[in-house]
Amino acid sequence: MNEVTKVLCERRSIRKFKDKQIPREILDEILKCGTFAPNGKSKQSAKIVVVQNRELIEEIAKVNGSFVNKVGLNPFYNAPTLVIVFADKNVSTYVEDGCAVISNMVNAAFSLGVDSCWVHRAKETFETDFGKKLMSKWGLGDEYIGIGNVVLGYRDMILPPAMTRKEDYIIFDK
Repeated sequence: MNEVTKVLCERRSIRKFKDKQIPREILDEILKCGTFAPNGKSKQSAKIVVVQNRELIEEIAKVNGSFVNKVGLNPFYNAPTLVIVFADKNVSTYVEDGCAVISNMVNAAFSLGVDSCWVHRAKETFETDFGKKLMSKWGLGDEYIGIGNVVLGYRDMILPPAMTRKEDYIIFDK
């Protein structure tokens, strides 16, 4: 297995992080990989927002977690970095574009020794008044929709093993 396929097969979602920030040069490399994700008609509809302010991450986590019926859940698992991906809804491939950005970033992170978890409910979080105020602060207009959140940091747990893949995952036409 080459290094790329090894990363793709071994990366796991991490839900327990150390209180240790990612060095800026490593974070910049992860973000750059996000900007090189495939995107429809080269429109580059996505925007990436990075939050490393602990208090703001916790505020966003509370709103995000309010859409889940799990008391005390911190949906960002105390990770030191939150990356939020938005995309321009006027581009027909905006959801796919944003998802490709996220996928590139989580795989790039793992290849650089940084762990991650893709957390949903960005759309719902940034449709709230709280979310809209943040988007305005970041210069994002109403055309942008939250696609997903990525938490980044260093794991404080053992890397979980892969789940067994279902037998009928791949179908070949006969």
